[in-house]
Amino acid sequence: MMDLPPIPAAAAVFTNGLLDRDFAKTCHGLLRGSARFRPLVVLDRKFAGRDAGEVMDGRPRGVPVYATLEEWLGEGNPNPSYFVVGVAFSGGRLPASCRPDILDALARGMTVVCGLHQLLGDDPELAAAARAGGGRLVDIRRPKPVAHLRFWTGSIYGIGAQVVGVLGTDCAVGKRTTCRFLWEACNQAGIRAEMIYTGQTGWMQGYPFGFIFDATLNDFVGGELEGAIVACDQATSPELILVEGQGALRNPSGPCGSEIMLSGNARHIVLQHAPGRSTFVDQEALGTRLPTVEQEMALIAAYGSRVVAVTLNGEGMDSSQLDAYHNDLQSRLDVPVVQPLRDGVARLVDVLRTEVLS
Repeated sequence: MMDLPPIPAAAAVFTNGLLDRDFAKTCHGLLRGSARFRPLVVLDRKFAGRDAGEVMDGRPRGVPVYATLEEWLGEGNPNPSYFVVGVAFSGGRLPASCRPDILDALARGMTVVCGLHQLLGDDPELAAAARAGGGRLVDIRRPKPVAHLRFWTGSIYGIGAQVVGVLGTDCAVGKRTTCRFLWEACNQAGIRAEMIYTGQTGWMQGYPFGFIFDATLNDFVGGELEGAIVACDQATSPELILVEGQGALRNPSGPCGSEIMLSGNARHIVLQHAPGRSTFVDQEALGTRLPTVEQEMALIAAYGSRVVAVTLNGEGMDSSQLDAYHNDLQSRLDVPVVQPLRDGVARLVDVLRTEVLS
């Protein structure tokens, strides 16, 4: 894995027609802010000619969308050093439709950064193209050697910071985005907070502490998580450590979250929910239904942790539907319910100050 650039490195971010979808969450994260990469252009034939931020969430970011690198460079624009695969695909494999764009980037001597489970550096055609063009292939999810992995020791119990997990009722529900919003807002409010990344997008955003959960051998997940939190606590002495959740406790295709509460000792949880979904993502045909917020809160309590706030992702709902759900849920719960993309997270900062830090 490559070192963190001294300043955000210029990048073209490739989304392959998915810029407006949750599958482009890596691109979305980079558009919202990164210490590692500075998006110059998003490459997406479907949305060429538009502003990438406007496509993402209706808020222009000053990052244009072009169909291809050739079109971007043909207008005299600078050649970015990095080509970031900004989308996730089902099963973590690269579709054949993406190969021409990646081959073009390698032929131009660019470094292609990919967070898919499929390791591009092991692909003979792509590796040959990198050698021929002077480019590089960087696979963020390439597993560490076992000798470099850490086993859980219990040192988590000796840290000075409070640990808060940001979990969700499903995959791709906005956990990392809410976690980043909280990290930014806490520091702006005078709370010394740090964020632990647990996925490829968090690494690409440049957080200094964390690991990639699903590229880690299962026996060492707890230890790697503990190690990241302990290292963060020792290096920065924060009041609060926010841990980005992965997957969901009940999602059969990606069960995750208990490690954060147990190995990471996160006694307080912010729970993200998408009420517009009835089944787990990509499992509509199976009928695997999402739990209610109350059911998930009860499960979290069974682990010995407590939900201190619920955050809502409004995908698939119009504003009136989301507001109606929000009001109904708030009437049933004794913890705050917040829509981070609409309302921000200032209310959550107050909750963390009073419920976690006091």
